[in-house]
Amino acid sequence: MPQPMTQRTSPPPEDSRAITPRSVNFSEWFQETVSAGAIVRYSDVPGCFIFGPNGAELWDRVRFELDTIIKATGHKTVMYPTLIPESLLKREADHIEGFAPELARVTSLHGQQLPDPLVLRPTSEAVIYNDWRKMIRSEADLPVIINQWCNVFRVERRTRPLLRTFEFFWQEGHTAHATDKEAREETLKMLHEYARFMRDTLAIPVIVGRKTKSKNSQAPERRIP
Repeated sequence: MPQPMTQRTSPPPEDSRAITPRSVNFSEWFQETVSAGAIVRYSDVPGCFIFGPNGAELWDRVRFELDTIIKATGHKTVMYPTLIPESLLKREADHIEGFAPELARVTSLHGQQLPDPLVLRPTSEAVIYNDWRKMIRSEADLPVIINQWCNVFRVERRTRPLLRTFEFFWQEGHTAHATDKEAREETLKMLHEYARFMRDTLAIPVIVGRKTKSKNSQAPERRIP
């Protein structure tokens, strides 16, 4: 089990390779730092990267810290399939419209074309909410508060290690509530938990706010029928 993150008490070993100063060229500094730190390296699949021991350990520690916070808020861990029928995504017309150019498809199995292609998960709303339609029968089944750690896939024209990739690690929380008030309270609670984690654990400045309209178009308001 990963140990909680602690501050480094000794200086890192010197690297003979010169790294471009961040103030000179941020993009070069970032990619050279990732390479020098042996965090990820390129694979034979465009846009997919290999996490070596350093990168995997770093991710394990980040995940351990965040998962501890998420579980403390009452979320239960679930695991949904990576492959989703394309027809299921198309039911969510607004949802697939935002992701359509980024979808990776499996069109044949056993040498035969599939009548309904399978899509490598870009995100899980479609499959999760379709499952909830069967699982949630009355208000007595609410609230549902779940969390999933998984890999997602989005086709990108230009990739960059850790920032924009074809396959990447993903954490997604989903909840269902009886009232709009409960849903909004849960959303705000988790928003501040994420902000606190980013700021206090990862030392990344955070500006809390609403998504722009263009971003919201990919995640419309949803209610279970």
